[in-house]
Amino acid sequence: MNEAVGFLESELDRAVATFGQAVSGDNVVPIDAARSQATLRERERRFRQLLDALPAAVYTTDAAGRITYYNDAAAALWGHRPPLGTSEWCGSWKLFWPDGTPLPHDQCPMAVALKDDRAVRGMEAAAERPDGTRVPFIPYPTPIHDETGTLIGAVNMLVDVTDRKRAEDQQALLVRELHHRVKNTLATVQAIMGSTARAVDNIEDFKTALFGRIQSLSKTHLLLADEQRAVKFGDIVRSELDAFDDGSNKRVVLSGPEVPLTSQLAVSLGMAVHELTTNAAKFGALSVFGGKVEVTWSVTIDATRRTLSFDWVESGGPLVAQPLKQGFGSRLLAFVLPGQIQAKSRIDYAPDGIRMHCALPLPANPLV
Repeated sequence: MNEAVGFLESELDRAVATFGQAVSGDNVVPIDAARSQATLRERERRFRQLLDALPAAVYTTDAAGRITYYNDAAAALWGHRPPLGTSEWCGSWKLFWPDGTPLPHDQCPMAVALKDDRAVRGMEAAAERPDGTRVPFIPYPTPIHDETGTLIGAVNMLVDVTDRKRAEDQQALLVRELHHRVKNTLATVQAIMGSTARAVDNIEDFKTALFGRIQSLSKTHLLLADEQRAVKFGDIVRSELDAFDDGSNKRVVLSGPEVPLTSQLAVSLGMAVHELTTNAAKFGALSVFGGKVEVTWSVTIDATRRTLSFDWVESGGPLVAQPLKQGFGSRLLAFVLPGQIQAKSRIDYAPDGIRMHCALPLPANPLV
């Protein structure tokens, strides 16, 4: 560990002594000003061990902003060990505001705390490591003064909020998906009504078929809402497509083994299958009589992992053209699923029907 300047430790000693005097008054035994160097070094060593043991990143600077000490957690957050006495304000390779705009080191919260001689609270930033990864954090820079009130440096604690940010992003995605799913569900119900009306001859058959298909549509939402058990991939696909199955085994064809999924995989894949089904019902093979959707899936096993692969193939629908802009479903497959579950997908807008292939890693041990 780099050698630390001992002013922070001395300030702690002085604060402890002052607190004792305030409590005990004349009963306090004065601390010998000529304390031995061996004792001082031992106290600094123990204090440094305490800071090194903290899970939060902590570092100090002198009054000019030069870094005088940092613990192992700070080095881990920064991704490197900056030299003491020359690095200024913060040990981060690069700094950014939460919106991604660059944050100059001399304008960072620690620099503001030293220049304005005040504690800074309520700010957030992100540190970029030399390898390019970024860590969002909340800083707590606080100036330190000697017994005369002169500014002699500052201490800063950096709290890593990566998990909180990830949870916030996940929540925001689920809220957007909820709004989008409500709109898609209404569109799907409308498509089911049109498809059912073309396939029956009287109102009673229409009511029976419509209610059954809407009920099967609701099963998907129940499956994805139950996080207490594993959900089979086939059940997710069937719950979305059963509403369009006319029982002929020609309109909806499903083939694949039982593949239990964790709740996270089930929700993400359920969103993808829902988008594909909705698109097929509004514009693709399920929007016309005689259209067909075929879904096949399999699991491959190698020495280190298992992989789920599935194909969605539409035929017999309207002619397909390359979309002019990317919709929510396309963005979900291209960007969201790779980030959430490391899925890789490919969409082919063939004239005779959309074809989609997706592959994603599964847990090494199958769920039971």
